Amino acid sequence: MGLTYHFSFAASASVTAERLAAFLQDVEGDARLMGFKPTTVVYGPFDNPERRNFARRVARGLTVEDDRLRGVELPAESCWSRGDGYCRLAPEHGVLLVVTDEQGREIVFGFFRYPQVIRDRAGREIMAVPGEGAWVSGDCVKSPDQRYRAIVRRFAAAGYLSSELDEFESVEKR
Repeated sequence: MGLTYHFSFAASASVTAERLAAFLQDVEGDARLMGFKPTTVVYGPFDNPERRNFARRVARGLTVEDDRLRGVELPAESCWSRGDGYCRLAPEHGVLLVVTDEQGREIVFGFFRYPQVIRDRAGREIMAVPGEGAWVSGDCVKSPDQRYRAIVRRFAAAGYLSSELDEFESVEKR
């Protein structure tokens, strides 16, 4: 258990991967000046087993709950886990900044795009995915290090921050 700094980001579907990558490359420069190393910006589709494994390592997946998903057979490559009436979708594409701190902890900042529709194993459309193709992500770090907050402030200044919860800040104010 312990305190955590939570954050999530979103960009509309109309924002290109190249524009997001340029933004993240700019943020990467700041991250290097803050002492993170190594750092890297990666982007592209998760279109083969190696890339899908990478996505599984760095993404939480998008949970969709809907009665239309009950009893439906979904492809394993698009649905990481499922239950009665829900599934956790795998992202199709990512635009990511990975930073590494002095303890070797990697933190991922960036965006994932998920399928716009959920299809069954036969390829039939089951339902549209909420979010209209937006780029989204969420993550957390168990650290009071202000450098992470500085990176998140860059996302906020660019209009990409959708939520933030700093449990460390709540304790410090007591």
